Amino acid sequence: MAAPAELVHVVRNGLVESVHTGDVVVCDADGRIHVFAGDPDRMLFGRSCEKPLQGAVSFSEMEEPDLPDDEIAVMCASHAGEPVHIAAVRRLLRRGPVPVAAVRTPRDRATKGARSRIWDGCSGNHAGLLVASARREWDLETYRAPNHPIHRRVLRAVRASTDVERPRIGVDGCGIPVHGVPLRAMATMFARLGSPDRLGRLASAADRVVRGMLAAPHLVGGTRRLDTDVMTAGAGQVVAKEGAEGLVCATVLPQGLGIALKVTDGNWRRLAPAFVQVLRDLEALPEPALEALRHHERLPVLGGEEPQGAVEAVVRLRRARGSR
Repeated sequence: MAAPAELVHVVRNGLVESVHTGDVVVCDADGRIHVFAGDPDRMLFGRSCEKPLQGAVSFSEMEEPDLPDDEIAVMCASHAGEPVHIAAVRRLLRRGPVPVAAVRTPRDRATKGARSRIWDGCSGNHAGLLVASARREWDLETYRAPNHPIHRRVLRAVRASTDVERPRIGVDGCGIPVHGVPLRAMATMFARLGSPDRLGRLASAADRVVRGMLAAPHLVGGTRRLDTDVMTAGAGQVVAKEGAEGLVCATVLPQGLGIALKVTDGNWRRLAPAFVQVLRDLEALPEPALEALRHHERLPVLGGEEPQGAVEAVVRLRRARGSR
């Protein structure tokens, strides 16, 4: 097991105050590693980075070919609870039809329970699972259970997208099953989202999810969210999704590559500079797009309400043996 790599330095007045480590891996749709930093086999739960795959499963079971982009995107979201997000979730639920009361996310974690469950950032993802279940006449009360038909299909999709036959099953923060796999498996999953023919019967649904996320990136995250801003700046070239505990994954469509990056200490605030640097090193985005992401790439360190330094990416990718 390799040691994690240094990803980010927090620099104040020329002195490195903190160092954040982590692991990065870039794979193609065959699961081959192209470049990496740290340990590509580091085990982790896929957390909300699984949502595009879960969204594809929900979409495939709905048999709703005319589902609009914003409703597809919100099924894959860890949204910021903005009015546009909640409106899309409500429209999606009406397609079931599924009552709002059926959504069993935690009670709006952003406001410590001050608002109803539909405001929680995972409500769109849950709405997709519920509408798919309603269309199939599966039980709605138990839709979060690992043995529910919708999650048995998600598990098959995880196996097909990662080549991990027996992922560890856990419970995500929002209460649905989450899957423990190596970091390289998450990179492979995202490479295959960009090459959906590798996903068998889920191929067309995965393709539609990717197109929906790119068409409505604000529904995936929200204002100043890393994944939303990357997709907006990338103009259709990169699909990105943040997850809890300092995880972010992406698909670089023109290159057919998947990226997975995990900060060791789970600090999502220190994730963005390293992720943008990886995109820069891979030449995944043109310079104007990278310039639009500067507010994520170089975060200010303040003192007396004035900039005194910055959070700086120091990640260095290594080429895998045998890769070109």
